[in-house]
Order: sequence, then C-alpha cells, then structure tokens
Amino acid sequence: MQRPVSSLPLSPGVKLKLVGAGFQSTADLIHLKPLQLSTETGLSQQEALEVLQAVRKDGGGGEGSTSLTALELLQKEEEMRSIITFSSQLDAALGGGLPVGKTTEICGAPGVGKTQLCLQLAVDVQVPQCFGGVGGQVIYVDTEGSFLLQRVVDVATAAVRHCSLLVEDNEQRTAMTTFTVETILSNIFLVRCHDYVELLAELHLLPNFLSDHPRTRLLVIDSVAFPFRRFDNLSQRTRLLQGTVSDKLSQNKQ
Repeated sequence: MQRPVSSLPLSPGVKLKLVGAGFQSTADLIHLKPLQLSTETGLSQQEALEVLQAVRKDGGGGEGSTSLTALELLQKEEEMRSIITFSSQLDAALGGGLPVGKTTEICGAPGVGKTQLCLQLAVDVQVPQCFGGVGGQVIYVDTEGSFLLQRVVDVATAAVRHCSLLVEDNEQRTAMTTFTVETILSNIFLVRCHDYVELLAELHLLPNFLSDHPRTRLLVIDSVAFPFRRFDNLSQRTRLLQGTVSDKLSQNKQ
C-alpha cells in the first residue's frame, strides 16, 4: 500500500529533500538503491539507507518488500564493519574497533594524543578487508593545522610492515601489492579549513564528494570546536557549534 513520504518516521530535513526531489509516496522509493537515492536527493548514503529501511518496514513496496538478497545482506554487513586501531586494548574497549556509520568524539587534555589517534585511524581505515579492515578511503578535515605528513608516512610504513608480516594466503599476498605507503597517502583526502565558514562550506559540499567517492568510510575533523573559539559570545559559539554537530555531521554519516 502506498503511503505519503511526509508520513514516514523521518526527520523534517530528510522529508523536505525527498519531496523537493519529486518523491511523493513510498512507491516512488522502494526500487531505488541507497547510492541512487543519495545522488538524486542530496541525502547522505547513510540517510538514504535509513529512508529505504523505513519504506521497507512500512511495506511500501508491497508483499515481500522487506526481503533482502544474500548479496544485499553481505553488503550491509561490510558497511557495518569497524575500523581496527592496531591497539588490542582500544579495539576491545570499542567493541571491535571504531564503528563505521556513527559519530565518535575523541576528547581529552591537550597533548594526550587525540591528533595522533586521528592520523592512525586515517591509515587504519585503509587496511584491506582480508586483514580484517574495511579497505576504505578517508576525508581528513584539518582546522588546526596539525596534520603532519611525516607522521602519517611513519604510521603508514608501520601499518604496511605489520600487515606484510601477517600474510598467509594468496588473497592477502595480492592485497599487499596495492596496500603501500603511496596508495595510503593517495587515499587520504586532506582539507584545510581556516575558520568556521570554510568548515561549514566543506560539510555542505560533502554529500557530492561522497557520491563521487563511494569507498569513503571515515570523516575526520580535527577539530570541530577549534574554528568556533574566536567567538567571545558564549551562547553564539554554543549555538553554532551545536548546529554544526547536530545538523551537518548527522546528515553526512557514512
């Protein structure tokens, strides 16, 4: 049975984009894939997936619409993999690694190693799947000027060396031919933002970038709070910061 898109349990912003793109009922959506819906509406792929899940739950495609093929189940499982950190204790604390498709806040006192962990994750997200990784790409938004290339090279070199010692079969041996320091660096898309306006602009353009780079599995912003520190008005600073986190980042979860 058809149901108006406006009646689905979705956020107002998502409904507005759907209706604005010409989708009026669930019947218009049921046969679409997440990437196609994301491209046509400007939604992030995660939002598009949530929309289609809501449509299927509602039975918008008729009898049998909630069924998935084995391939779709496998793809969904791959999407939900975690990024291993190469720290057994940290991976255990995170339940297997940093979860993909969710927002994770890394906080702590200055000098505790927040940026170091971000750089590590930018490399770790690229670990091939045959080694337990996600084999993805990363967007690294640097707002503090703290991205150090040599440190990334050192981390990448260590990761390649570590994986090379784990090779046990032909699949892993083949994966190592493309898991090199050079390819790791080429899969880190670095963006330097000098103020909050540039940060908001980059987040606004992010859906288009993600559509063109479907292998992206991680977005690092180091840090979100830094561009807003110049505001002396505490209430204004808080409002802008919360708006960025709740609106822009939630729209671009991958």
